[in-house]
Amino acid sequence: MDITEEKIGVVAVLKPSGRIDSATAGEFEKRLVAAVGAGSRVVVDMVQLGYISSAGLRALLVAAKKARPAGGRIALAAMAPPIREVFDLSGFSSLFEIYPDGPAAVAALAA
Repeated sequence: MDITEEKIGVVAVLKPSGRIDSATAGEFEKRLVAAVGAGSRVVVDMVQLGYISSAGLRALLVAAKKARPAGGRIALAAMAPPIREVFDLSGFSSLFEIYPDGPAAVAALAA
């Protein structure tokens, strides 16, 4: 897994590529939690993500729990159908704002 980061206005965009599994979820969680601060707005653009395991879902949940009390927001974007299915089956789709692509997510969080 590799993660690129960029700042678009007030929104931090993290783009993981490859796989988020038990071997890489710790690094993903560390980078995501670092991006989430008081009032932070973060988009996880999954356009290059091929797989996410339960360890990756846990990393997202940890970051969301840190963001919400501080007024932060995390949005997810560009999920491939198999990844969306994981979110739907696990119930995680109801926990996050999900957008069809990165620009839509950035626009929503920047508003």
